[in-house]
Amino acid sequence: MASEQEVLEALKTVFDPEIGINIVDLGLVYAVETPTDDSVKVEFTLTSPACPVGPMIKAQIEQAASTVEGVDHVESEIVFSPPWDPREMCSDEAKFELGIF
Repeated sequence: MASEQEVLEALKTVFDPEIGINIVDLGLVYAVETPTDDSVKVEFTLTSPACPVGPMIKAQIEQAASTVEGVDHVESEIVFSPPWDPREMCSDEAKFELGIF
């Protein structure tokens, strides 16, 4: 069974192409669940509801999470509640890169 931390580490390989920072540090990943021993569910958001690369990021999330040992099925869902706020949701490293102090 994969741990949440293992999945989050794998998701750090997925970058927002417009910002150039991984989705975990951006705070775009809202939840990682392991409902069964071999499956993972990821809830995530986008920097904007109109983000044109949403389907690409969704596919990359599913591919990255599937690389974790023991994961055979990945479900990902885009959610927009709560709305993404970089001042509250980004890691300190991402805030620094974005110029948020």
